Amino acid sequence: MTKALRIGLLSDTHGWLNPKIIKHFANVDQIWHAGDIGSLEVIEELEEIAPVKAVYGNVDDFDVRRTFPEILEFKEHNVKVLMTHIGGYPGHYSPNIKQRLYEVKPKLFICGHSHICKVMNDKTLGLLHINPGAAGRQGFHEISTVVKFSISNEQISDLEVIEFSKHG
Repeated sequence: MTKALRIGLLSDTHGWLNPKIIKHFANVDQIWHAGDIGSLEVIEELEEIAPVKAVYGNVDDFDVRRTFPEILEFKEHNVKVLMTHIGGYPGHYSPNIKQRLYEVKPKLFICGHSHICKVMNDKTLGLLHINPGAAGRQGFHEISTVVKFSISNEQISDLEVIEFSKHG
């Protein structure tokens, strides 16, 4: 049996990394950022904790877009993952991602953008959808959120939503 991979998931930092995230992600093996990173400095700070996988978002500049893709497809512990910034949610997927979901058939679909934390099963596509909400200060949200979970033996488990003040 393989050791579970612990993931820290966040989105919409908009150039600011709340110090509380560093504490909450201290025990993760990887960090995934679902876009609107805001600056490469945020990624550098996160990489001090763990390796980072990321996609760019609609507010990201040329440097971030040159460094990260718009859509990322990968596998971890035989769990196929599709991650993008603007993706919608089950029953309301963005038109530009809907067809890709049917083609790729991921077990886990991750996006950001809405600043609303959502964890939903899509029974039609047989996937788990996670939007970690917004981790930065910019936006209408009053509570910042990040998500932690584990992947092991083709299973996603130990999912935890962490909430904190967006002002630090």
